[in-house]
Amino acid sequence: MNFKNTNAARTTITRDVKELEAQTGNVYESIVIVSKRANQISTELKEELSLKLEEFATTQDSLEEVFENREQIEISKFYERLPKPHSIATQEMLDDEIYFRRHDEQGEGKVDQDA
Repeated sequence: MNFKNTNAARTTITRDVKELEAQTGNVYESIVIVSKRANQISTELKEELSLKLEEFATTQDSLEEVFENREQIEISKFYERLPKPHSIATQEMLDDEIYFRRHDEQGEGKVDQDA
């Protein structure tokens, strides 16, 4: 998913619990689904950021040489301004963009993003 063009809230907002509950019929199940999706999003964002910042990594660990790389700072600031993973996951849940399934009564379900 393209997290850069999401319409998720960048600040904390109050949500109507009934909207979240409408998807599954159980508010707690909906929260677990949003939580699992937020973990997936967080992992994807961290991997993407790590790959981009890896280009700027230096092999020398000298305290005397501190480089201020503007590109690296801009990349970091861009990712800091993105909506938080829980906001993205909640918006995906409200927009019916999350696919989830139940294995059985005792097993865990799997959460996937619709493609």
